[in-house]
Amino acid sequence: MLTIAIDATSLTSRPSGIGLYVYNLIHALHALQNSENFQLRVVYQPRLKNWLTGRLIAPNLINLDTQVYALPIPVSITNILAKFPNPIIPYYESYLGFPDILHGTDYVVYPCAKSLNVMTIYDMTFMKYPSFVDWIVRSYSDRVKQCLKWTDLVITISESSKKDIVQYLKVDPEKVYVTPLASRYHADYLFAENILNIEKQVKYDFSKPYLLFVSTIEPRKNINAVILAFNFLKTKYKIEHQLVLIGKKGWKYEPIFTAIENSHWKNQIHHLDYLSDELVALFYSRADVFVYPSHYEGFGLPVLEAMTLGAPVVTSNTSSIPEVTGNAAILIDSNDPIQLAEAILKVISDSQLRQDLIEKGKARAKLFSWERTAKETLKAYRSII
Repeated sequence: MLTIAIDATSLTSRPSGIGLYVYNLIHALHALQNSENFQLRVVYQPRLKNWLTGRLIAPNLINLDTQVYALPIPVSITNILAKFPNPIIPYYESYLGFPDILHGTDYVVYPCAKSLNVMTIYDMTFMKYPSFVDWIVRSYSDRVKQCLKWTDLVITISESSKKDIVQYLKVDPEKVYVTPLASRYHADYLFAENILNIEKQVKYDFSKPYLLFVSTIEPRKNINAVILAFNFLKTKYKIEHQLVLIGKKGWKYEPIFTAIENSHWKNQIHHLDYLSDELVALFYSRADVFVYPSHYEGFGLPVLEAMTLGAPVVTSNTSSIPEVTGNAAILIDSNDPIQLAEAILKVISDSQLRQDLIEKGKARAKLFSWERTAKETLKAYRSII
């Protein structure tokens, strides 16, 4: 029987981005084991702090009956070692149980001699737009290039990212497999009887209409353009809306909060940090417009989540985002805040347009599911056996 081991080191108790991908992929693959005749394993590495204190056991974040194999070295050390040719990392292969496929899910994969090595590369921000990422992400370049020497297959999450991987890393296109992501939500995620209890979890007056942004607070997401567009709409058109920004602080977030502080409408701009899945879903479902003018995305998961839960979407015409939206959103130039503002104004002024976007978004979102992602990933694994 085919054995597949997936690296779950990036999974935390408050997952976002890669963590959400890993969690949902593992759960979806787990559900396919019997019907598809394979065995799933989970690989974990301790953080340096846990390693120094002898805590090598993986935290119970997956809640499945899948066996977990823990490497006895911290992830920070293997990430450094993976940048250089060395005989050390393969020594630990036995700790993985010698699977047929080893899937590294965070821009790195161990150089196993007896397993086929698969590596997920989500996007190429670290080489294409290095100014958008911190020094840690910029350092991915050497590590990824070294890992490609022993990688049998690259998985990525959009055709846009595949094109960038081929261009910037000179990887054979036949070696890159696209497996689109899916929303953590489904259309009926919120139940009416639970909404009042969910509302109580946050101090926000939902009676006021609002524009919504959800993602990490960092330069790549182009949040300053959202604030500029909001200021313009408030000043020129006197819109009644609030602006809600949901997401934890990433890096270089200070200018974003300076822009908020300098806004004449700062009392109507609300930043909410990391929220529960239920609360984020509630904000999506009640938003008059979901606004996402990101400069570059490997996939653009918040856009899909918004469409799933019935928020009309205004977003960028760049990178992978048009692959996700199809014709179900208004696409704008991410470098043009006035165009962004005008698109928002169209949606909040035209109830028919808003309803059309909601219906198209929900229909579009149904094309994506974690079961589909898992099946495409399994097809990718079997393409190299």
